[in-house]
Amino acid sequence: MEERKLAIEPAASRLLNEISRLLAKKHTPAYIVGGFIRDTLLGHTTADIDIAVDADALAVAVAIADALEGKSIPLDDVNLIGRVILPDGKWQIDFSTLQGDIQQDLARRDFTIDAMALELGADFNIKNIIDPFHGQDDLRRRSIKAVSDDVFKQDAVRLLRAVRLAAELDFTIQSATEKLIVKNSSLIGGEAGERVREELLRLLNISGAGPRLFYLDKVGLLTAMIPELAITKGVEQPEEHAWDVFNHSLQTVGALEFVLRESPWDYAGKKVLDAVPWSDEVEKRFDREISSGSTARSMLKLAVLLHDIAKPQTKTIEGDRTRFLGHADIGAETAAAIMERLRFSNREIQLVALLIKYHLRPTQMSNQGMPTDRAIYRYFRATGEAGIDLLYLCLADHLAARASALDLTLWREHCRLTEYVLEKHRNEANLSAPPKIFDGNDIIREFGLQPGPKVGELLEELHEAQAAGEVATREQAEAYIRKLLSAKK
Repeated sequence: MEERKLAIEPAASRLLNEISRLLAKKHTPAYIVGGFIRDTLLGHTTADIDIAVDADALAVAVAIADALEGKSIPLDDVNLIGRVILPDGKWQIDFSTLQGDIQQDLARRDFTIDAMALELGADFNIKNIIDPFHGQDDLRRRSIKAVSDDVFKQDAVRLLRAVRLAAELDFTIQSATEKLIVKNSSLIGGEAGERVREELLRLLNISGAGPRLFYLDKVGLLTAMIPELAITKGVEQPEEHAWDVFNHSLQTVGALEFVLRESPWDYAGKKVLDAVPWSDEVEKRFDREISSGSTARSMLKLAVLLHDIAKPQTKTIEGDRTRFLGHADIGAETAAAIMERLRFSNREIQLVALLIKYHLRPTQMSNQGMPTDRAIYRYFRATGEAGIDLLYLCLADHLAARASALDLTLWREHCRLTEYVLEKHRNEANLSAPPKIFDGNDIIREFGLQPGPKVGELLEELHEAQAAGEVATREQAEAYIRKLLSAKK
């Protein structure tokens, strides 16, 4: 047995020793379990600690939170699991109630690399690790292996967790465990939406999510989780497309990660990427938080995955022309229903639906040359905070449609259009938020109008004129509105 210390960072060591002291006062046996031991053995730092106690874990969490001036949150009243968040916001400690003794408790866990324990209060030494399923051996093999054949029947969310852990750690799922995933994949459809959402988001937050989506499909999880994707398989597209609708959708996630400088993509290289406009400001936009656990980046990946979800039911063939009229609008509605089922927040749903609804809009701003200021204003009026995200979705869609047959000249023109719109948005505030000259009450008072839709229409036309640089002063605005009213008589 190895006689070396676990490389626990000093702050974590002090915290664990303090919790050990508090529990020892109450004569409560406790064990560090799960990911903390795994990550420490791998040399990874983590602020999440799981502790199994031979007591009511909800009561323990409250007592520890009080002693450490933190906050306790009950996570599961049935299985007795409570969380403590410390005042600094860094540390998160989950307390669970032991299921039998520690050996029996570990036997109920998911994967061997998470089925290790260390008694709280023992020396932080590798020889003291309780490891009945040889998790340390699987860490060395970089392998995700199920503790038993029943792990996925006990909790189907573990099916997704296996893929997510493999992605996070760059491990391989052991062949027997992969077969178990395939056998039990349909179970994921019966799990609570919020739990599936959490695992899906964590997977999308990892660079290289595109290839992982193909793996999810290989083991039967993708369409079990999102059945609406199944009918996109084999739906052929016009000949300029490299793939059918299903494969295009998944490849577009990989193309997006390439465009966002996250990871390479098999079908494009430096020449293609160099043409894509990029800056620190743009990069930071994709890291903005949308909701708990989600960012603009992960929501954009989800929108890309679902952007053509309605193509099967909108496909028509007229002679030698294939069309998908209305697929963006219907796709936005379908995506919203999927996300509601998976318990995404309203803000997340609205953002993804908007991205899908307008995913064709960037290249529709101009038939030839650069778009007018009016066209750019209308674009940002419709898309709001998602306008810049949409520019990159459209680039990824273009890239995944053509793949290795990409026309570099057309690609560079698309990138120049994107750069032009970004520059206009950055340097000309009028294009997204024209300064207020008139409001609705001003128009009603100045021109003797009745309240109603007509007032709103006049205001919108005035804003467009401001965006185009045609109106800058109150006098010009008044003259412009009079001209509009005369034309409408």
